[in-house]
Amino acid sequence: MTELSVEELERWRLSGRSFVLLDVREAHELAVASIGGALHVPMREIPARIGEIDRDAEIAVLCHHGARSRHAAMYLAANGFERVYNVDGGIDAYARRVDSSVGTY
Repeated sequence: MTELSVEELERWRLSGRSFVLLDVREAHELAVASIGGALHVPMREIPARIGEIDRDAEIAVLCHHGARSRHAAMYLAANGFERVYNVDGGIDAYARRVDSSVGTY
């Protein structure tokens, strides 16, 4: 698992790079702030829904500040996912440093 800055995440998005943005926050958090195109699987549901995540893709895992996503990314890496990145600072950092229209909470 590797850390990915929010600026690098934005470069990935703008370049058209093929990857999965996995948002592990709860539904009520998505209602406040979200990034379009993300796959939403709350952290607690990952073990039951792991089959929905493409093992061959690069996966950028996102949460509010980066702690839950780090745990989820480590879980995925321990379960055979080879190209997993934790979005450092989460959606909060993304909103503050990349796109303020995303909103904060």
